[in-house]
Amino acid sequence: MASVGFSVDGQPFVIPTLYGRSESTLYFHGSAASRMMKQLSTGISACATVTLTDSLVLARSAFHHSMNYRSVVAFGVAQLVSDPAEKRQALEVISEHLIPGRWSEVRAPSDKELKATAVIRFTIEEASAKVRTGPAADDEEDYVMPVWAGVLPLALQPGEAVPDARICVNPEPPQYIRNYATRLAR
Repeated sequence: MASVGFSVDGQPFVIPTLYGRSESTLYFHGSAASRMMKQLSTGISACATVTLTDSLVLARSAFHHSMNYRSVVAFGVAQLVSDPAEKRQALEVISEHLIPGRWSEVRAPSDKELKATAVIRFTIEEASAKVRTGPAADDEEDYVMPVWAGVLPLALQPGEAVPDARICVNPEPPQYIRNYATRLAR
């Protein structure tokens, strides 16, 4: 999930959205009627961020509490994808980013669905990454305090796949679903 930031008449907005990446391009999609898609389609500058929280870092002092994380902030210009072939390719990039292997199994978007969907090409012009790892860094005099300190790992983990009630094939999920947890661990 990416958070996309943009401004409309001086009012900032930050909207969570799914994305896919191809080289130095991010693709976003959404309803053609949405504020974000309408604004980004005008070619404005925008910002996209992605953060993964790995753990909470609990110190002896509230001031030194932190978290271990990985984050990226990207700046660039957003443009509407109007070419139908690129639009379909962008939707495939987004789909494959979320669940590799799924696009080839499902029905491609219809012309009506494509018309209702806006796709934005976000060309990354500048980006920075930030990573924090490790234990708490308390002030030296706080290490003698009788307060628990340490790292509480957090994990995004898929649960058991639940087949749709109207499934008309073997309800056993495909291999790419069964292997999804392995993919997240990378």
